[in-house]
Amino acid sequence: MRTLKEARVGDTVQVVKLHGEGAVKRRIMDMGITKGVEVFVRKVAPLGDPMELSVRGYELSLRKADAGMIEIA
Repeated sequence: MRTLKEARVGDTVQVVKLHGEGAVKRRIMDMGITKGVEVFVRKVAPLGDPMELSVRGYELSLRKADAGMIEIA
């Protein structure tokens, strides 16, 4: 299983599945990250956290802890 946390800058990936429970999973879905959506990794902060992503036409910053719950292809 490969997660969004492992994606590199410049990668375009597709979300396969969201892991996690309850409020955390709901918050990720509310940000527009759902099954089947394409995510482009724009930047990663100098210390590695957070990541800047392009999702559905907007930029989103996401912590690595949350990115580890998103399975990608």
